[in-house]
Amino acid sequence: MNLAYDGPAIDGPAYLDIVSLAQRAPGWLDSLITDWSSYGLAVFAVLMFLAWWQTRRAEAPGAVTALAVPLVTLLAFGVDSLLKLTVHEDRPCRQFHAVTLEACPAPGDWSFPSNHAALAAAAAVALLLVSRRLGLIALTAAVLMGASRVWVGVHYPHDVVIGFVVGALVALLATRTVRRKESSLATRLKEGPLRPLLTAAPPDSV
Repeated sequence: MNLAYDGPAIDGPAYLDIVSLAQRAPGWLDSLITDWSSYGLAVFAVLMFLAWWQTRRAEAPGAVTALAVPLVTLLAFGVDSLLKLTVHEDRPCRQFHAVTLEACPAPGDWSFPSNHAALAAAAAVALLLVSRRLGLIALTAAVLMGASRVWVGVHYPHDVVIGFVVGALVALLATRTVRRKESSLATRLKEGPLRPLLTAAPPDSV
């Protein structure tokens, strides 16, 4: 069912103000933000690896939760994508025919909610439940990622906000579910072929 609504009426003027500001900003700043918008999600993959590596070296049950972070992030992406297929919101750059830093996505590549924001928020919230330090770094990166998607012109602000909410809620619920069972899961998984992913110690000698 198509629940398309009038995106420009929500925060169209704010979007136009931000896009206009981007056009007047220094070239080096626009290049930096555009690169971050395109490739910044790789930072979250690095943070996920670091979270897993730290918990594994400490031989903590939290390694199970750390291993689940990428799966939780993908789950949030799936939920967000389903919403996109329900709410057919055209990209703002297409509705306003605005000049943007990033090429406007093709028709049918819907705007609401932002997948980038959902992925970033899900990764950040899940990481917060594994490592507070890495989670705070991820949360800062997630805010910057969401802001960059508006700056380059491919999303309304509300696309990013709702993407954050979707990603954060999915990650919170899914990660807490894993954490409640991480001790039993760790015990079970250490008896199988996934043992090297959960502990840095060599298997017991026979």
